[in-house]
Amino acid sequence: MTLKRCFSVILLSFILVYFSCKEDKKVIKQTEITFTKEGELTIFKNNSTQVNFDIEIAETEYETQTGLMYRNNMEENHGMLFIFNDMQPRSFYMKNTKIGLDLIFIDDNNKIVSFQKNAKPFNEASLPSNVPAKYVFEINAGLVDEKQIAVGDSISFNRL
Repeated sequence: MTLKRCFSVILLSFILVYFSCKEDKKVIKQTEITFTKEGELTIFKNNSTQVNFDIEIAETEYETQTGLMYRNNMEENHGMLFIFNDMQPRSFYMKNTKIGLDLIFIDDNNKIVSFQKNAKPFNEASLPSNVPAKYVFEINAGLVDEKQIAVGDSISFNRL
């Protein structure tokens, strides 16, 4: 066998082995989760002004565990209201959450009792309420300060 032919056989063998061992890579495209308006929430500030939001509501086990995970963005006037059956200290985290959030903790009298501001995307550290809460309202990071929302402000919400 000539050197040229030997080289051709080796090259052909290499190409066949390379492409036969290559895995078919399947691309899984995640469906983007979009906002679905399920209600409206108003924050009544102590200075008599109001801040209004369109909301999604999370109250089932699945909804409260998933929350705003996997979302690419959220409009400024949108938020998610988590509704629980009882008053107790709450704790959230940002696992699989792509957008920064402010968490507003609310008691059973619809009064804001605490915050966790500027929660970082994908951070799995605990974000506790530090006091008992029945509701948690998630909005875009920075809005609590921008809208001057304060402990003691109250909320009202309705379902559509």
